[in-house]
Amino acid sequence: MEDRDRTVAIALIVLAVGCWAGVGVLVTRVSPVGQVEVQLTGAALIGLACGVTAVPLAWLAAFGRHRRVAYRGDWTRAARRGLWVALVVALLVALRTQQAFSMPIALFVVVMVVFVEVSLSVGR
Repeated sequence: MEDRDRTVAIALIVLAVGCWAGVGVLVTRVSPVGQVEVQLTGAALIGLACGVTAVPLAWLAAFGRHRRVAYRGDWTRAARRGLWVALVVALLVALRTQQAFSMPIALFVVVMVVFVEVSLSVGR
């Protein structure tokens, strides 16, 4: 692990803490009852917080899987996986706040994301 990798990972963790603090402020200060804008803002903020949290964790998982060797493209794959996490979480939270959530829809979204990620990762 190089200093650049440590710096990026620490910066992303600090950004994730900031995002979670923003979620905490939104949840404690604003009532989402009957306010669609607040509900969708909360869904986007929770998705962003989960996605930013997932990026360094995905990179560290790949780093550990490669026996502590950082390969080129690991941060790109980690960022892509963090983006998938952010989109899925934001979509599921938005569906839940709009009372349109159902288990078949959630399973379909998760399976499609796994399918796309596997198809993008197998090409190597």
